[in-house]
Amino acid sequence: MSTMHSILEQMTLEARESLLAHSHQVTFPAGTRIFKERQRAEKFWIIECGTVDLDTRVPGHKDAVIDTLGYGELLGWSWMVPPYSWRLGATASRVVIALEFDAAAVRQLCKEDSAVGRSVSIAVAAVIADRLDSTRTRLLDLFTPHGSGTPLAYAR
Repeated sequence: MSTMHSILEQMTLEARESLLAHSHQVTFPAGTRIFKERQRAEKFWIIECGTVDLDTRVPGHKDAVIDTLGYGELLGWSWMVPPYSWRLGATASRVVIALEFDAAAVRQLCKEDSAVGRSVSIAVAAVIADRLDSTRTRLLDLFTPHGSGTPLAYAR
């Protein structure tokens, strides 16, 4: 599970209030595929309850779970970076209650109010860095022979 407890805590009060004004609550039953890799990223969520597995396609194998997100965490950052398509997939592993945001509306808000845009951008950048670190660790766990300390790709 990611180490960030709440993306909202990373934002200024003004940015948090502006962002929350653009949200509404949604529910995803367990097992719901929320989005797939390469689909257009038109929404994002902040999880209030439940868990979501982030996964990536592995040709010839079952999708690999990269991370599990929970309370307070941002589900989806691809909405902020062109070409606005999901880099990973997401499935509700337990019933999820989340705040849902329209990505285009939030991008417009960030464009119109530079202080809000800066705060949201810094918070999302922290999530991206955290996810990169988590993904690297998980991929090493998945593809390193136990006990060798060497990834399969480098084992000869």
